[in-house]
Amino acid sequence: MPKVKNWQLGREMSYPYEERHPRWQFAFVFNTNRCIGCQTCTMSCRSTWTFSKGQELMWWNNVESKPYGGHPRNWDARLLAMLEAANPGKQVWDAKGAFDGKTIFEAAQTRKSGPGAQPALGFLPTDDDWRAPNAWEDTPTGGDFKRDGQYGGGTQLPEHSVWFFHLARICNHCTYPGCLASCPRKAIYKRPDDGVVLIDQKRCRGYRECVEGCPYKKAFYRPTTRTSEKCVACFPRLEGKDRTISPTGAPAETRCMSACVGKIRLQGLVEIDKDGNWAAAPENPLAFLVRERQVALPLYPQFGTEPNGFYIPPRWVPRDYLEQMFGPGVESAIEQYSCPDRELLAVLQLFRASRQIIFRFAIEKGSKVAEVEVTLPNGKSVTQEIFNDTVLGFNKAGEEVVRLTIEEQTFERPDVHVNSI
Repeated sequence: MPKVKNWQLGREMSYPYEERHPRWQFAFVFNTNRCIGCQTCTMSCRSTWTFSKGQELMWWNNVESKPYGGHPRNWDARLLAMLEAANPGKQVWDAKGAFDGKTIFEAAQTRKSGPGAQPALGFLPTDDDWRAPNAWEDTPTGGDFKRDGQYGGGTQLPEHSVWFFHLARICNHCTYPGCLASCPRKAIYKRPDDGVVLIDQKRCRGYRECVEGCPYKKAFYRPTTRTSEKCVACFPRLEGKDRTISPTGAPAETRCMSACVGKIRLQGLVEIDKDGNWAAAPENPLAFLVRERQVALPLYPQFGTEPNGFYIPPRWVPRDYLEQMFGPGVESAIEQYSCPDRELLAVLQLFRASRQIIFRFAIEKGSKVAEVEVTLPNGKSVTQEIFNDTVLGFNKAGEEVVRLTIEEQTFERPDVHVNSI
C-alpha cells in the first residue's frame, strides 16, 4: 500500500490510494459539554434527507449516549476489540503523542491478502444493530462500567462518580475515508473544492463494502434502490445556493448545525496547503480550536482515517475513557476549556452564532467585568479574568455576519406594556 501522512497519528501510515488533498476541507467542532441530547439536529437532518422509503433505518446525524449508546449498537467497542485482536497489547500512544498501533488499513493487511481482501478492517452490522438509533439513552455508569446500582459517591469535578454524556455524530468526511478505500466500484470520492465525501449513485452497486469499511458506520445501504447513501454535508448550502440564508452566495452551515438548540456546533472550511496540511490560519475559528489551541480533538484518531470532525471533551468523564476516544490530548483540552483565556472565551461565543460559515474572527477588547476563582482538573486554583470583549465573525467574502459581546445583553421591559393591569 502507498504511504500517506497522518498528522493526527504523528506518523506515516498505509492507505490504498496515493495521497491527494482538496483545496478546502469541510470540518466541524462539537462541544460535548453543551449537548443536551435533544435530537433537534437529528430530526432536522431526518426531515431534509432521509424521509423516503428505504431510509427508515438511516440516521445520517444521530446523538448517542455514551458509554453504552451507539448507532449501530456497539459500533466503536466492536471495532476497537477487532483492532486489539489484530495487534494485541500494542494499540497505544507513545509518550510523544504518536500512535504506534495499527490503523484499520494496516490491521486489514494482517488478516487476509489477495483477491477479495478488505482494504479496511471492519464489520457489517445486522439489521437489529441498526434498529435503535440511541440504545441505552441517558443510561449512566459508575466505576468500571457498573449498571447494578453500586454507583455511590457524588458528582464533583474533575470526574463524576456516576456519568454519561451525549455524543453527536455525522460523517467525518475523513481525509483518508474507510468507505472510499473499501469501495470496489470506485463510486466514492472526495470533492476537490471542499473535501466532502460523496457516493456516485450511478456507479454504486450496493455491495455494502463501504458500510463494512467505514469505522464510524456512517455509510448506509438503501434496499429500495440497492445503493449506499451517506451524509452529503448539505453541499448546496456549502456552495451558497440557499439565497435566503446567503443572499450574496457565501457558504452556509448544514441543516444539523444551524438547528442546534444547545449551540454545541461550529462548522467551517479550512484551507489545505500544497503539502496536505491545514494552512496556518489562526484567525479561522476552526483552525484556532483544532490546530492552534488543540482544545478540540478528533474522534477515534487511532482508526487512521484522519477524521475532520472534532470534539471538545466533556469535563466530568473519567480520563482513561476519553483518551481511548479522543487521543492523548484530553487533559490539556479540558484544562483550557475549564478556564478559557481571553481569546478562547471569545471564540467559544461563535458556536451556532451565524448560519453563514465563519472564515475569520476578530476581537475588539473591552473592559474587565469579573474575576472568578476556578479549580483546574489538576486541583490547582487560579483566578480567571473576564473581559467584556466583542467578537466579530466574517464570511468567505469578508462580510461581517456576527457581532457578540462576552456579557450577554439584557433587556428591560418598559413599565407599561400590553399586558399591564
